Amino acid sequence: MDVNYRLLVNNTTSFEVTESESTKLNAVKVAESNFHVLKDSKPYKAEIVSADFISKKYTVKINNNSYEVVISNALDELIKSMGIERGKTKVVNAIKAPMPGLILEISVEVGQSVKENDPLLILEAMKMENSFLSPRDGVIKSIAVEKGNAVDKGQLLVEFE
Repeated sequence: MDVNYRLLVNNTTSFEVTESESTKLNAVKVAESNFHVLKDSKPYKAEIVSADFISKKYTVKINNNSYEVVISNALDELIKSMGIERGKTKVVNAIKAPMPGLILEISVEVGQSVKENDPLLILEAMKMENSFLSPRDGVIKSIAVEKGNAVDKGQLLVEFE
């Protein structure tokens, strides 16, 4: 059975491609993310600039022109038509200690804006340092601990606005 894919380019142009059509594309990898492609006897220089595999979004440069491409299959289209967005999770508003330990370092202040994956604090537990990163973009509402504090499992550490 041939799988169908929908490619949305720059949020304006949509293409339908089958898996068998994509395997007929003559592409040779020339570097880590660079390819030489022949399509209808025409050569193209292709580079994958960025790839987000979870949301299936890619930035591709073809002959030095950049394109944003979103790839979806029948299941993705069904999920979207049902109003369910893939990869969306509930918003985290508080970070709690997953285990008892000692606060070694606090890298943020109340009122500070943070981006996803910014370091928040370091908790030492069982002789290991556990670095806590921000789960989302946001502003620090409160910090319930201080450097040197011993914390219990489930204790509030950082709260977001």
